Amino acid sequence: MPPISPQETPVTPPVPASRVGPLEPLRIPVFRMLWSTWLIANVSMWMNDVAAAWMMTSLTTSPIWVALVQSASTLPVFLLGLPSGALADILDRRRWLVATQFWLAGSAVVLCAAVVFDLMSAPLLLALTFANGIGLALRWPVFSAIVPELVPRSHLPAALGLNGISMNASRIIGPLVAGTLIASAGTVWVFALNAVLCVASGFVVLHWRREHTPNPLGRERLISAMRVGVQFVRQSPRMRAVLTRISIFFLHSTAVLALLPLLARNLQGGGAGTFTLLLAAMGSGAIVAVLFLPRLRQALVRDQLVMRGTLLQSGATAVMAVAPNAWVAVPAMFLGGMAWITVANTLSVSAQLALPDWVRARGMSMYQMAIMGASALGAALWGQVAELSSIYASLGIAATTGVLCMWLALRYVTDGVGEDDDTRPAQHGWAAGPPASAPDEAGRVVVTVEYLIDPARAAAFHLVMHQTRRARLSQGAIGWELLHDIAEPGRYLEQIVDETWTEHLRRFHRATAADMALRERRLAFHVGETLPVVTRYIVHR
Repeated sequence: MPPISPQETPVTPPVPASRVGPLEPLRIPVFRMLWSTWLIANVSMWMNDVAAAWMMTSLTTSPIWVALVQSASTLPVFLLGLPSGALADILDRRRWLVATQFWLAGSAVVLCAAVVFDLMSAPLLLALTFANGIGLALRWPVFSAIVPELVPRSHLPAALGLNGISMNASRIIGPLVAGTLIASAGTVWVFALNAVLCVASGFVVLHWRREHTPNPLGRERLISAMRVGVQFVRQSPRMRAVLTRISIFFLHSTAVLALLPLLARNLQGGGAGTFTLLLAAMGSGAIVAVLFLPRLRQALVRDQLVMRGTLLQSGATAVMAVAPNAWVAVPAMFLGGMAWITVANTLSVSAQLALPDWVRARGMSMYQMAIMGASALGAALWGQVAELSSIYASLGIAATTGVLCMWLALRYVTDGVGEDDDTRPAQHGWAAGPPASAPDEAGRVVVTVEYLIDPARAAAFHLVMHQTRRARLSQGAIGWELLHDIAEPGRYLEQIVDETWTEHLRRFHRATAADMALRERRLAFHVGETLPVVTRYIVHR
């Protein structure tokens, strides 16, 4: 296979995102290659989960051990979500993606060997499932961060919709392939095929010639990178709004999935086949919805899509609570799948647009952690409600409270910023950047910026400086204060604290076009004859 280079990507004139066809990103060779890899990776994930769960039933009859297979698969996301996102932002993303594929291949090979040599036990299977989960936890943030590199900004909603198709198609294909192999050849062949697919995907990605540009300031320290990632999300109103909405949606929508095996069993003539049919209906609904998302984005704004998707999901949940047979349940699950992908895609696009490239993997890892955490909590919550009352009461409560909580979130947890904030890197420098050479002393750096303003405009200046505080902290500063001279009402002193001189320099490298626009708004208040005076200090310990 010839190497794929970035030069193969066609130059696409800017078009509104709502007018980009749902399959348009597949015209870009690099995206098409990585999307195919992602599809194979998702199929492998579902194959492995089905095979591991089935094998556990042959090793033990204890329900807790069987349930722990799912826990072992998802727990790494909670433990490693933020570190994996930080590493994906620090390291060469192409090499990191290849490494995760080979990690997954290695865990599959060990699984095969343990089965072939009759060494498998319930604890060992859990340990190897956990190891496989580590690979999945490390892979998802880096792939999410790579996608915006491959497509124009206007194509991003369609590209993320195609990723949704990949996930939902694999939810159908993976279990079918795994079930066929288990029935005809044995569980070991599922693990073997998984290993082959992971290795093949890794070599395909190796042919992608992505040019990694090392940071001129060197790699960030892992702990510092994690701190900055959390700090950025805390200071970003849009990311806080997105995480609130996605957590509420998955907390309530997971009620159906958590109780689906029992619902399928209680349907007239229900059984294992009905359970599979309902899952396939949900996946099919999600795939179909992706094809209509461009039209929906033309007709509705983001919050309208989220609210109506939540209403549709809650309606599907309510129908499942009273469905007497599969003839009613299948259409409800189909509509639920449409609602699921509509809300998830809409919020995922909003998160991607809110994140600059330097922190993208960290931000998307926290987005994934919110989904997994809300799903885990929701499964436990609605299962407990069903235990105390009934399955149908649990679904009814989930449907009602889901709509109410989302309405409250949309009303009271607002973005606080415009939808068109430009997160692209700043194209020009600062008026008063740091000195070219580092100081001889080491320690925290304190920067002061002196503004002289018209006291009559103080209220408007305070609002801009409040936004400035968020910008400084989101770039990595560890402290910020605005000092007012009581003897001279028009004199203000902005004070910024950075962890080290290198971290001070990183703030300049992290500046976006939106940051530069905010800087111009600050300077518009300054009435001095020269630019605001900037002074830098080193804190002596």
